[in-house]
Amino acid sequence: MLCIIQARYSSKRLPGKVLKKILGVTVLKRVINQVKKSKKISKIIVATSKHYSDKEIINFCNKNKIYCLSGPLNNVFKRFHSIITHEHCKSFARISADSPLLDPSLIDEAVTLFNKTQSDIVTNVFPRTFPKGFSVEVINSQIISDFVLKIKTKKNKEHLTSFFYDNYKKFKIKNFYNKINYSNINLSIDNLSDFIRVKNIIKFCKNKNYGLNYTLLIYKKLFNEK
Repeated sequence: MLCIIQARYSSKRLPGKVLKKILGVTVLKRVINQVKKSKKISKIIVATSKHYSDKEIINFCNKNKIYCLSGPLNNVFKRFHSIITHEHCKSFARISADSPLLDPSLIDEAVTLFNKTQSDIVTNVFPRTFPKGFSVEVINSQIISDFVLKIKTKKNKEHLTSFFYDNYKKFKIKNFYNKINYSNINLSIDNLSDFIRVKNIIKFCKNKNYGLNYTLLIYKKLFNEK
């Protein structure tokens, strides 16, 4: 299955966050490395915009031989539609570039569930029970194509799946859950304090990744959380 990693350079709270380095490796490359560990993903594309602010991402991808496609800055829905049309894919996984601790087994779980249920969307954020930074969505490309011309609001243009969640009764959406609700824990990178938190976890793990459960143990140990 194709995995599309959504990335932009012009983050308001932490500009350039996806290219900031942790122990010599950029956040974006760490996300890609985690996705590569998935047994279900056969191809990875970084989806960014054509805006001048994202040239840094495009240059980074070109330099590191990472497949990158660009589209409208403020219309992520249309950006994804262009990519899936270009790739002729029937379905795809969507991952955010601010999630360097992502557990690849969650991707495998989502893809397996998607194939079994023939859903429009398989997700673990509707509702969320995993920590932020461990979000996975697998999406039927057809619903993107069917609604690309009907997406009108700023919210739905900028957030790929918000239209479907807002109208969930009209679609087959399958959510998978964690046994314990950790939705209050943020392990994604949105601002500087998030970056420092994730950096400390990676440093403690000595640049290795041990999956969701071990990462949570380290998080609790470092930040005195129960």
